[in-house]
Amino acid sequence: MPAFKQHPMVPQTTHDEQARQDFVSALRGHLSGRLMPGAYQVYAARVEPAFRSKHGRSPKDEHEVRHAMTEDPYYQFWSAMQRRSQELLWESVIDPTERQLPELIDRARTLGKRGRGKRRGTLRLDPKLVVPKYHTAADIHLQPGGYHTDFTADDVAAGAVYDKGINLYMGGALGEENNLTGDTLLAYVREKHPSLQLHSILDLGCAIGNSTVVWARAFPKARVHGIDVGAPVLRYAHARAQALGVPVDFSQQNAERTDFADGSFDLVLSHIVLHETSKSALTRVLAECRRLLKPGGLMLHLEIPRGRTDIEKFMHNWESYNNNETFSRYMTDLDLKAETIKAGFAADAVLVDEFAPKLDVAQMNYTEHFLWKILAAFKR
Repeated sequence: MPAFKQHPMVPQTTHDEQARQDFVSALRGHLSGRLMPGAYQVYAARVEPAFRSKHGRSPKDEHEVRHAMTEDPYYQFWSAMQRRSQELLWESVIDPTERQLPELIDRARTLGKRGRGKRRGTLRLDPKLVVPKYHTAADIHLQPGGYHTDFTADDVAAGAVYDKGINLYMGGALGEENNLTGDTLLAYVREKHPSLQLHSILDLGCAIGNSTVVWARAFPKARVHGIDVGAPVLRYAHARAQALGVPVDFSQQNAERTDFADGSFDLVLSHIVLHETSKSALTRVLAECRRLLKPGGLMLHLEIPRGRTDIEKFMHNWESYNNNETFSRYMTDLDLKAETIKAGFAADAVLVDEFAPKLDVAQMNYTEHFLWKILAAFKR
């Protein structure tokens, strides 16, 4: 696993705590690299033939695949172990975070006042913001308390847990600063739109700002904003960016309706965020993106592939049924282009693209051939 870059906001681990995290990482690597491919083999070798023998046809969709696969003992074992590994992951990260939480909060306060160069980043929280139900209904990815829960004053625990947690979740594939998604979308812009001039950028659902910082570094003269509904992840994001010496303006807002003026941004984007919303919220988010863009501005949303075959779709949606990505199932067969046109974008200005960046980091395979999905649209 690639080394995880340490910065002042990362909780330090004891020998035993690090060994525990290393075990979880190895376990998850074994489950995804060795056991998960076996589920596809089991489906082809016995589940699909048994279904065909009983019904005289193959399963017609992922839902019939699901009903057949969940009866198979191999799948049951892998699924149970995968779920438990996710719980172990958060447990291994929460313990060192709780042990050092007072120090992390003090550090965040200090870093928040630090400035480098002509300006420093900012943090604006809204205690009256109502966190949407698709965040509060379940702890997304099983992270206790989700991304939005404050357990104490000026809490940063959710951010600290998320930072190291997603590193373990992806087996280090996100890069040393959890920067893969930002690097991927940046590579897409440089390849597809090399002449794009960016003076103002908005990152929706920025969480700890791991992708936001990528854009602020790449376009140091641009004003870069990151928004999220979770106060603790934003406090952490602000302190993290300050520690890395990158000015970003973070604010607590719902991407369905922000307080920015019409036409404020050259680029509005998100990194694997849309599937964490609901279908009704998605429509409002896309419309808000259009409102916020300047004429000629670009909207980009990076998403993970949903699978091409029914068995791939079923395996991908394991996250929905077992890992509290409760609202993401709607994305499986959603026509993103149609939804974007419905939000007001011109049909010939919308593209649903696939992209494989040339980056020096391994990518986690959800399907045999991994291609990121990118929703792109210009505002006329």
